[in-house]
Amino acid sequence: GKENVDSRHGWGRGGETTRFHTVNVAQPVRFSRKCPTGWHHYEGTASCYRVYLNGENYWDAVQTCQRVNGSLATFTADQELRFIVAQEWDLEEKAFVRKDLRRFWVGYQYVITNRNHSLEGHWEVAYKGSTEVFLPPEPIFGTTMSEKENVLCAQLQCFHFPTLRHHGLHSWFAENCYEKSSFLCKRSQTCVDIKDNIVDEGYYFTPKGNDPCLSCTCHNGEPEMCVAALCERPQGCQQYRKDPKECCKFTCLDP
Repeated sequence: GKENVDSRHGWGRGGETTRFHTVNVAQPVRFSRKCPTGWHHYEGTASCYRVYLNGENYWDAVQTCQRVNGSLATFTADQELRFIVAQEWDLEEKAFVRKDLRRFWVGYQYVITNRNHSLEGHWEVAYKGSTEVFLPPEPIFGTTMSEKENVLCAQLQCFHFPTLRHHGLHSWFAENCYEKSSFLCKRSQTCVDIKDNIVDEGYYFTPKGNDPCLSCTCHNGEPEMCVAALCERPQGCQQYRKDPKECCKFTCLDP
């Protein structure tokens, strides 16, 4: 909550009355923005997710995710995968998939161990990370496979229609790694300031929200130890508007 007070009186030195004009009083705030613009936040894993539409092969997609301090997405629990499948990703017409289907590179590879009437093999995590990562079920094999390739790359297929998404329907494909496709990056949640800048661990920042006078410390992607400044009412101005992104900055609305 906010509190607007016309004046407050207190006793200063020598019994003098000190007058304070308080515009803003800090209250506990719930922070909901923990990912940069364009990323989706999932509380269950304290992670951020984003689909890129560039249409890159698997190896280029890996590098793109690394450049944003992330990796191609792997999943630790069924609930996390259901969250991904249910999202309305901002896909455009140029996406490299049918309009009613959505396929993304994700962080698994299928290693072929035997080529006979049906390809035999097993899933592996492409880049070793958490031991809690689960492996996909038996895949559907892509149509552009090379007989020389013994490693295929994972694509997660989601559906455009909301009813199918919310029922958690999806498919796993093992595809030629040099095919071009959209891809899904995953990174740890992070502190994001009021101007949408990413904040490094241990630095002071003003979190996104409606209080530009709040200063917090970034710790594990969360704002902690927050302190607020109190602003003095602008002098000689009866009606004014506070700047939503600059602390103690006002626009006078008087004629």
